[in-house]
Amino acid sequence: MDELAARAAALVARHPRDARLRRVGTSRAGTPLWLLSVGHGSRHTLVVAGPHANEPVGGGTVLRLAERALAEPRLCEDADVTWNLLLCLDPDGARRNERWLAGPYTLGNYFRNFFRPGFLEQPEWLPEGADGAVLPETRALLDVQDELRPFFQCSLHGVDVGGAFVELTHDLPGLARRVERTAARLGVPRELGPYDTLYWPRLGPAVYRIPPPSPGDRVAAITEAAVESTWFHPHRYGTVTAVVEAPMWGVTSVEIATPPPDADAVLRSVSRSLRRDTALLEALLARVRPSVRGGPDAARLLAPVDDYLLVGPDIADSWDPDTYKSDALRPLPPLDTARLTALAISARRVALRTAGLLHQLVTRAGQDPSGALPDLDRLIDEWCADYRDGFGARWIPVARQVEYQSRVVVAAFELAGRHARVDSHSGERGWGSQPAVPMHRE
Repeated sequence: MDELAARAAALVARHPRDARLRRVGTSRAGTPLWLLSVGHGSRHTLVVAGPHANEPVGGGTVLRLAERALAEPRLCEDADVTWNLLLCLDPDGARRNERWLAGPYTLGNYFRNFFRPGFLEQPEWLPEGADGAVLPETRALLDVQDELRPFFQCSLHGVDVGGAFVELTHDLPGLARRVERTAARLGVPRELGPYDTLYWPRLGPAVYRIPPPSPGDRVAAITEAAVESTWFHPHRYGTVTAVVEAPMWGVTSVEIATPPPDADAVLRSVSRSLRRDTALLEALLARVRPSVRGGPDAARLLAPVDDYLLVGPDIADSWDPDTYKSDALRPLPPLDTARLTALAISARRVALRTAGLLHQLVTRAGQDPSGALPDLDRLIDEWCADYRDGFGARWIPVARQVEYQSRVVVAAFELAGRHARVDSHSGERGWGSQPAVPMHRE
């Protein structure tokens, strides 16, 4: 986090006329929320990095976008655009992931040091609507959206294991083709059936339409309820929002669209494994909870553990053919190899994240009277090996992740500029970036 802010400040120092950095809010732990603005156009973009604590690629992407906007007049002056780049929406959570950010970039190191807050503590969400937003990070983002009225907004996300995809609040014809070309050139697999978009309309390969906000159930807490979010808040201004996902570990089979020989058999196996893994983790939690309850960060780590253990069985039921067909649950959409692979990866992800958080609870407590740590290490190693050997997950270098994501953002920006509503321009008098405050005065 400190390096990201320092690099942004250095960029502003090199371009004092065209770049500004200002504080737009403060996190729960008192960390500044920095907005880097480039250009002087009357129309505004807003790019949000770090909405999820464990997804760091956006930090590099916003710096790359700032450099491109400064170097390419077509993105700034010629388009009458100011680029507004929020360096990180959840800096407190991002700082908790710095243990694995220094490397080595292995699945085991990542999951043993993974952190992501509980569902209700993720600042992009609006579970009670905008008026009920209580997190200071959320309020800061809402205020920036209302100030800028951007014609284009982008939220930068990172898939830990899987492939790349884009979610849109408005269709941008031509984007799927540009995503395909960019992914092919950079060797990044596209995810043709991500779990996040299981019931969402498909606008093209690896491009999906975000449905309007609506209430959801516990299973939807990882998918549909996400639309109760800041993605739709500036919709009233005609804003086009794009959520751009870039993978850290790529899996090629997430872009294989061929039909599987027996989809029901795969679903039964995945559902059975998720129920079994959840039961194992619930038993481990029961063993370690008494000794870690008062430990450092126990409450912050236990909240996501409880969330994952709560939704795990519901997710398994929603996929199991013997459950959703007999209980009249919502039927699954047509399934191909790509979508089945994505579901299997998601099930393993829920278990691995939970195991990693439990591992941190025990190690930070400094004691393990229940002897749970060896069991957790064994499960993490086994499940990471499944990702690596069973799914063929391979690390994508950071520079390639950033280049892929920045190119897709620019493509979506260009298309949004062509399709933006006439009344979505954000350059009315009185709107725009406020004067910058030098970092050394903060």
